Parts: sequence; structure tokens; C-alpha cells
Amino acid sequence: MHVYAVCTPRDKGWRWRIMNAAGECVEESRTRFATISVAVAEGTRRLAAMKTVDRSVPRNPYRLTTHLRSR
Repeated sequence: MHVYAVCTPRDKGWRWRIMNAAGECVEESRTRFATISVAVAEGTRRLAAMKTVDRSVPRNPYRLTTHLRSR
């Protein structure tokens, strides 16, 4: 699992987001932080406290092109 910092245009401040290997959001903070480093540090603390094992399967980054070959 990985911790990311997210900032949207409509929100002021940074939030942390924990994502698994499949790209799914596992958890996201509700509080906003002033800097990206504080947000990532808090997210890393939360990830350590969760003590979970990521059993997700990463998505294939390449699309199949078999649908294009029948043309």
C-alpha cells in the first residue's frame, strides 16, 4: 500500500490517501493539512496503525488490442 497527498482546487490544504496495489482508495483523511509533508507523515502513521496486508492484484497497464485486429 502507498500513501499519497491530494489537493483539489475547491479544497484548501492537503489530505492523505491510502491506495492499494490495484489503485483502489482504501482510506482518505477528512482533515486538511497545511503542507504536503505533514499530510504524508500523518498518512504513513495511519497506514502503520492499520497493520493490514495488501493482497490486491495490480491492474494490467496495457489494454488488449484484439478488438482492433478484426477490422
